[in-house]
Amino acid sequence: MNRFKEKTVLVTGAASGIGLATARRFLDEGARVVMLDIDEASLKKAAAGLPQDRVLVQVGDTADKETATTAVKAAVDRFGGLHVLINNAGMATEGDIMKTSEEDFERVMAVNVSGYFHMAKAAMPELVKVKGAIVMTSSVSGLGGDWNTFAYNTSKGAVSNMVRAMALDAGKDGVRVNAVNPSFTKTGMTEDMLKDAELVAKFKERMPLGAPEDPEGVAAVMAFLASEDARLITGVNLPVDAGVTASNGQPPM
Repeated sequence: MNRFKEKTVLVTGAASGIGLATARRFLDEGARVVMLDIDEASLKKAAAGLPQDRVLVQVGDTADKETATTAVKAAVDRFGGLHVLINNAGMATEGDIMKTSEEDFERVMAVNVSGYFHMAKAAMPELVKVKGAIVMTSSVSGLGGDWNTFAYNTSKGAVSNMVRAMALDAGKDGVRVNAVNPSFTKTGMTEDMLKDAELVAKFKERMPLGAPEDPEGVAAVMAFLASEDARLITGVNLPVDAGVTASNGQPPM
């Protein structure tokens, strides 16, 4: 497929996990891709083997609005415009409300919520020009909730409703806004969890398809939502969760 030939896509959190898989997916479909991440070393390593004529590396913290402004300008300067924003950069901390420090809570909200706001606001004028699309990484934890990740749950709940609100406002300009809502996905963020066989078994009990998700599977859905194939879809939080939400996340009886 070449659904994104001559189109430019900006992917945040592109150095690893879902972000890297998504950058690769768009490149495979012909796009020019701006890869943005705070981890310069990992980002440059990830981008090294990709087609350099269609890749632009940008380093920065999405919690800083100047990062968003700079990245969007760089996309326009290098590739002539911007067609798709993938708001994916994120972080998580463990702990219920009593174990979550103010500093951790504020940092998670700064990256997972304010970062998405900064990026979308900077990108929107360019997206309006081309009737583009935004796809955000939320979570099944943003549709319901999950244990012992209070700050993360709160942030992803905000992202899920950000998608709905933004879709309503941007629709008049032809810009679509959607989200993918993964569950347990094989990424660097879950590396330690994947080593816990008992925990993985519990997750599998909640997944009708029986396995943690792979980043490439999530990336495929992101590409669909950004493409013309999804031209009538906006304001949707789409579970990409191996079926977890079908049973409200409960294990089989």
